[in-house]
Amino acid sequence: MSGGNWEVLASKPPFLSTAVQARSSSYSGEYGRGGGEPFSHSGLQLEGPITAIRVRVNSLYIVGLQVRYGQVWSDYVGGKLGDLEETFLHPGESVIAVSGSYSYYLKTLVFETDEGRFLSFGNDTGVMFYAIPLDLDAVLRFISGRAGLFITVIGLHWDTIPDTAPATAEPASSVAGPRGGV
Repeated sequence: MSGGNWEVLASKPPFLSTAVQARSSSYSGEYGRGGGEPFSHSGLQLEGPITAIRVRVNSLYIVGLQVRYGQVWSDYVGGKLGDLEETFLHPGESVIAVSGSYSYYLKTLVFETDEGRFLSFGNDTGVMFYAIPLDLDAVLRFISGRAGLFITVIGLHWDTIPDTAPATAEPASSVAGPRGGV
């Protein structure tokens, strides 16, 4: 994306020290101007990680969206006019950053994955934002926001994926995180 203003809301505060226990969950947003009815996918992350994303777009805006958590699709939110685009994440792939733009409505959404893929929807004009979790091992776990005929606001909720590995797996401290770190 080029031009525009960038909002960056994801750096650890300078007062966070090793004496304070860091939390893995964080929130980025709200990005947008408001209006519409609130929605939240909270609770659906218990069905599993994000495995697919559907976004309806027209020539100007993000019209609607739907996210699959494990094998369960969220309710569709937003309007009905425009082209529906659907992208599936690879097994084990996670969203580690989200960027986009908005004016009165959301105009662009780009989901960056830990496999280096960029899942892009919409056009890149307006006020731009870039969101990442505070914890480098966290990934996008669920979405919230506001919607009417278009998506007006989006919020991004980050956390680590619960460890469901069998007891014979390597200890969590020696397993690489989504960005390749340990």
